[in-house]
Amino acid sequence: MNTFTYKFEASDLKKIKQFFIDEKCNFTKQQYAFFKAISHDYCASFYNTGKLVIQGKEISDTIKKIKDLFSLDIEIKEKKYEDEIMADNYIGIDESGKGDFFGPLVIAAVAVNDKLKENFTKLGIKDSKKISDENILKLAPQIQKNAKWSIIVISPLKYNELYSQFKNLNKLLAWGHARAIENVLEKAPECTLALSDKFASDDSLIENALLTKGKQIKLVQKIKGENDIAVAAASVLARAEFVSRMKSVSSFYKINFPKGASDKVKQCAKDYILKYGKERLNEVAKLHFKTTSSL
Repeated sequence: MNTFTYKFEASDLKKIKQFFIDEKCNFTKQQYAFFKAISHDYCASFYNTGKLVIQGKEISDTIKKIKDLFSLDIEIKEKKYEDEIMADNYIGIDESGKGDFFGPLVIAAVAVNDKLKENFTKLGIKDSKKISDENILKLAPQIQKNAKWSIIVISPLKYNELYSQFKNLNKLLAWGHARAIENVLEKAPECTLALSDKFASDDSLIENALLTKGKQIKLVQKIKGENDIAVAAASVLARAEFVSRMKSVSSFYKINFPKGASDKVKQCAKDYILKYGKERLNEVAKLHFKTTSSL
């Protein structure tokens, strides 16, 4: 998908809207925008700030028409939408614990603007997989102090209950992502877009799980989304919460639960069963993992 953006004056509203009327577009409401116009080839949003954003696979002809209509002396550029987030305020979402047999599934969402993105970059925030757990625990409070955020913790007990309902990990993840987005929108209604790391081939999973507020913003699911600072910040919050919860559960059960799903994890599960019984494994582990069937 390509995108084009240009800053007009709010006084150009009538002329711009007439252009999309002449283009036979359908119109719908969009938060913080005068209107959203939708055609077969593209969608266009004219925001209250005067920013016009057009997105679609085939937008070159439309851009040329707008350039001629307003006598714009600009170079026409189309950018891949996946390479640039065209929103002043948006939400990044990521998770931790998805591949770990022990511990919860944690999903975090963080709202950012240009100033926060700059601050986070200076702090050294990046994909949590590239930061030690020790440093993640130091960075997380800085994110929480400066940004609007939400953390969804799905304990093993709740995880196993939800998995029995959804019968699919991606659907469970989508449910958690949607809840995190909705929570942040309550605190940061100025956000017009949410960016998530792409974890499923079906983009509609998160979209279908969104509630009223979430359905009013644009949702982008991007491979390697953690390269974006907002998603990276969310990954740090999720990882910090996961690490903290793992420490707590290890202390409670007097067992040092390892991360991941290795042979070491399998042996730990056997030790746990000897101590507490297999019927209590669902208190600490995600039972649909293949590890369970080998115990």
